[in-house]
Order: sequence, then C-alpha cells, then structure tokens
Amino acid sequence: MSDPSPPAILLRDLAREFRGRGTPLRALDGVSLEVAPGEIFGIVGRSGAGKSTLLRCVNLLERPDSGTVSVLGQEMTRLDDAALRNARRGIGMVFQHFNLLSARTVAGNIAFPLEIAGIPRAEREARVAELLPLVGLEARRDAFPAQLSGGQKQRVGIARALASRPRVLLCDEATSALDPETTGEILALLRSIRDRLDLTVLLITHEMAVVKAVCDRVAVMEAGRVIEQGRVFDVFTRPRHPTTRRFVAEVIGHVVPPGTLAQLPPPNPGEERRLLQVLFAGPSSTRAVVSEASRRFGLDLNIVSGRIDAIGAEPYGLMALAAYGPPPVVAEATTWMRGLGLDVSDIAPEGPEHAA
Repeated sequence: MSDPSPPAILLRDLAREFRGRGTPLRALDGVSLEVAPGEIFGIVGRSGAGKSTLLRCVNLLERPDSGTVSVLGQEMTRLDDAALRNARRGIGMVFQHFNLLSARTVAGNIAFPLEIAGIPRAEREARVAELLPLVGLEARRDAFPAQLSGGQKQRVGIARALASRPRVLLCDEATSALDPETTGEILALLRSIRDRLDLTVLLITHEMAVVKAVCDRVAVMEAGRVIEQGRVFDVFTRPRHPTTRRFVAEVIGHVVPPGTLAQLPPPNPGEERRLLQVLFAGPSSTRAVVSEASRRFGLDLNIVSGRIDAIGAEPYGLMALAAYGPPPVVAEATTWMRGLGLDVSDIAPEGPEHAA
C-alpha cells in the first residue's frame, strides 16, 4: 500500500503579532493546518479572526513571527529572496477587490504577471489565449476593467492568478464583493478549474454559505486560533464549538416565525410543548423517526417545517417539530433520538438555539 500524498500546504504553530501604540494584537496564535493536494479548503471566521493574515502567510506576503510554512514540499520560511520569488510562481492569488490595472485590457491584465516575469511576448499571448475560454471571457478580450461587471472582473483576476500555471490557488474573500447569483457562478468556476487543472485551493471567507457551496474541508477561526476543522459535511451536521454552531445556523438553521408559533395548539394540562430542530444525516437519515418516536413514547409530534438539502454530494434532512407530552417523556424521546445519531436541538421562536 503506497503512502498518502504529502500535504500541498502544511502550516505548523504559526504565530503573528502586530505591535502598535496600544496593546499588541495577536493575529495568529499557534495555528496548524494541513491542506491535501487537489482539495478546496475553506477558512471561515468573522472580521478580525486572523484568516486574512493566515492566508498571506502561505505565500509569505506576511511573515509569521514563529512557526513553519511548507507549500508543495518547500519550507517557505527558510527560502532566501530569490528562491522565494521562484516558489511564489507556483502559488496564484485571487483578491477581493480584483486589483486590475485600469489602463490595460482583459488580455493585458492576464498577461501582466508573465510580462513581469520576463516571459517572451509570443508565449504570453499563447497563454492568454488558453485562459480566456477557461474563464469564459473570449468575447471580452479587448475590454477595459471599467467596461466589465463585477463577475467579469473577478474572472479576469482568476485568469491572471492562473497565468504562471500555479499548483496552489489562494482566494482572499474572492466573492464578498459580488451579488449572490454571481457568487454562485464564480464558485462553480473555481470548482471547475480545480478539477480541470488539478489545483489545490485555499479559500477564506466570512460566509458559511460559500463554504457549503464549494469546499471539501473547512477550518473555523476565532481570535487567531482554529477552533474547529474537518470535512464540511461533518462540521455542518455535527458542529462542536458554539461559534461554529452560530455560523452553521445561519445557513441550515430553522427560524420559526412568531405567527407560526401562535397557530400551534397549546399543551394539555401537565404537558409541555417543546420546539425541536432535528437534523437527519448518516445511517438514520432514512429511518421513520417521527412516527416511531410518537408510537414508542406516546407523544404528539407536529411537523412545523422541513426540507431536504445536500452538502457536496451528501444529502441531509432538517425538520422542526413541536413535541407535546409530559416533560420527562419529551426529554426521554429527545435522548432516544440523539442515541440514533441525530442532532436534536431546541428552537426559540426567534431562531435556532442549540441545546446544551
């Protein structure tokens, strides 16, 4: 049996502190990550979590105070300036605000990094001709940035990042300046390019919906630390950290409007009405849990809402239930459902709140 491929990106114990007039800011606090070849790895966090600093440490645009950065088998933190410049040619970068040269056409912007690298004109033109259809911009070759939509500008940015044939692509909030429809198109393009060119993609975002749409694995950051990481499906369906749970709830959580709650019948004397969110995934996802729980525990279970969706190619079901019965019996039923591997949490009228 052959050994698994080494990581495309390997970060070990990265620390970075910014010192100003006030209290020093610890942007990275012992961050370690491994990104496998060919995967799209997402880093998600609120503003100030440290994710942009972490991304810039990968190509050493930001040099960590301590720790090691290895990309494609090279320890970047040990390279001299000449070797670092050469190593960076294997790492493309896509920016949030496009950073296009306004006086250059689409073709001129794509060719710019090759020109800086001293690539002959004929070779530059051939590479541009390869990239334009890849990002769907053949018809906009001679347009200037002011004549492009936001999505078209980002397509230029992606093509420019691919000009030097990198094996790793870094995406710095690449969709946050775009509308939802265009965001979906750009994410689909990134996945297609990953598949066609066998790239490794490291993507940072503050939107869990972006992670759900395109990433294979994800790390959640808070205050300069990685607080949770794993397969996207696992992190979404079994979030462990409270911050991750809040992120996930924004995408797949249930909100029960007060009007809907008001239409539910009140509990009988000696009973309670408990609103539950039940997430079905894995082996129990096809089991008739609601009817079985109702028979087993003698409860009335009212289905308030529900939907079936998928994360990647893996389906899951999400349901909001109103459970009626004596409090100890309702508690016993929720314990039984959790024992089946289902994620069961309480829902407040305003929105989802995970049970302890």
